Amino acid sequence: MNLVRTAMLLAGLTALFMAVGFLIGGASGAIIAFLVAAAMNLASYWNADRIVLSLHGAHPVDERNAAELVALVRELAGRANLPMPQVYVMESTQPNAFATGRNPQHAAVAVSTGLIDVLNRDEIAGVVAHELAHIKNRDTLTMTVTATIAGAISMLAQFGLFFGGGARDNNGTGVIGTLLMVILAPLAAMIVQMAISRTREYAADSLGGRISGRPDALASALAKISSAAHAIENETAERAPATAHLFIVNPLSGQRMDNLFSTHPSTQNRIAALQRLAQEMGQAAPQSGFGSRTSVPSYPTDPAGPWGRPPASRGPWG
Repeated sequence: MNLVRTAMLLAGLTALFMAVGFLIGGASGAIIAFLVAAAMNLASYWNADRIVLSLHGAHPVDERNAAELVALVRELAGRANLPMPQVYVMESTQPNAFATGRNPQHAAVAVSTGLIDVLNRDEIAGVVAHELAHIKNRDTLTMTVTATIAGAISMLAQFGLFFGGGARDNNGTGVIGTLLMVILAPLAAMIVQMAISRTREYAADSLGGRISGRPDALASALAKISSAAHAIENETAERAPATAHLFIVNPLSGQRMDNLFSTHPSTQNRIAALQRLAQEMGQAAPQSGFGSRTSVPSYPTDPAGPWGRPPASRGPWG
């Protein structure tokens, strides 16, 4: 079913890509856009995960330089009955994480150094379990391919600002049509991202809470990440906003036009759902403290680190 959904999504994004090409270069522009989109669809299926990981400067880690993190991912992957994914770390002070890959056999989980510094071990486990849930539900193919194609649509629309217009007057669209597409194409791509992410985050939260066994810890993690995301800029995400829907919490600051459209459900609603799940599992409702958006100090870094020793001793990944 996910393959059918992905195919339909790619067809829609390809059509949008061709529409932008038509407004920029007429029929020949549409044909060129179609050929480019076809090549991108093929390339993104096989390489989208590497593209996204590279965009965010994620580097692989293993037992030699991130033993505790890798062991945690392996334990949770075993609980989820999944193959061991590759583990990556992003050098970013904003706590966040995402999963990518075309299937469970070719998957990766990436966490930021900020996530490790701000969250405790149970909360990190909840976040990793959420990302493993995306892998188990086979969300990552659609989400990752969408990120690459939507990003390309945004770039193509921006090219229209410089190369469209005058050459299109004889076909009736002219400067106005090109400018409209510059605005509408990225917006349409983001609407697609919203539809993908909003319907899947709740499912990943629920399954992730069950995989980790601590939905209360995942709720607490979401509160901390959401608070920090409003206070700490993620520079790589700001440069590639089309990838925002991949993250567990929207990493964008909301200060730019293309950041005004949330790619995630309300964090409060997600926390409420996890609190209900925790109660169903016989756990006390977590005191998440959600709502502090001005600073991170309300969620201090554990001086002992999530693995029980000072952060400075964790190695280059954290």
